[in-house]
Amino acid sequence: MATIIDGKAVSAQVRAQAAQEVSTLKEQGIHPGLAVVIVGDDPASRVYVNNKKKACAEIGIHSEEYALPAETTQEELLNLVENLNHKKEVNGILVQLPLPKHLDEKAVIKAIDPIKDVDAFHAENVGRIMIGDFHFLPCTPAGVMELLRSAKIEVSGKHCVVIGRSNIVGKPMAMLLLHQNGTVTICHSKTKNLAEVCREADILVAAVGIPKFVKADMVKPGAVVIDVGMDRDENGKLCGDVDFAQVEPIASYITPVPGGVGPMTIAMLMKNTITAAKIQHQ
Repeated sequence: MATIIDGKAVSAQVRAQAAQEVSTLKEQGIHPGLAVVIVGDDPASRVYVNNKKKACAEIGIHSEEYALPAETTQEELLNLVENLNHKKEVNGILVQLPLPKHLDEKAVIKAIDPIKDVDAFHAENVGRIMIGDFHFLPCTPAGVMELLRSAKIEVSGKHCVVIGRSNIVGKPMAMLLLHQNGTVTICHSKTKNLAEVCREADILVAAVGIPKFVKADMVKPGAVVIDVGMDRDENGKLCGDVDFAQVEPIASYITPVPGGVGPMTIAMLMKNTITAAKIQHQ
């Protein structure tokens, strides 16, 4: 039976610390602000944006929402980003992805001032993560590291396997584990003997976007299993990339879905916004 790593509880602690920090900053005349840009009416994006605004309100961060119609042009979106880059009340800029098909996501991310890029998607911030000299960390991988810390799980010297090589989770996740002296393997759709590689992991991070992909035969007894997935099963019920019922009896620690990594992502976004405010007021 695995110990459940409770993301709701850990994220509540991170948020409480963040609220305390915001309160201290306000006493110094610094009022952290986050601008969230949403283009079109994707229902999942709307839920995420609402959750981000709610977290800001709870912690005391000033938030501004810019909801643009789906037919917004590239030029209009880039103009808005440029205005927000220069707006003093805004310390963090977040453009909710995915954008409608006709818009160039790369160009939009590139247009955000790196010091306001609280998602840490800008090439400069990605490069900083690579060399270990970063201001911000991508929210989901940073949330995973916080969960490992909270459970007092030592990364140093452990074999860490990350399934998935996305720019948002897989690649930065591997770098953060490496910075903590883990021995890291990244697996993907072209990996041969995937189950065999996964079975060698002391810490297994699933970020592949396929419901219940990780089965019992892919997990070494006593491994730590972190499930970054946010999927729907055959009954439309929320589930992760890990088959929880199969894997939980084998693992030493496991994160549930929902209630594991998910709540951490927004908590880390709040931390990034506070960091941005501090840097901009140095």
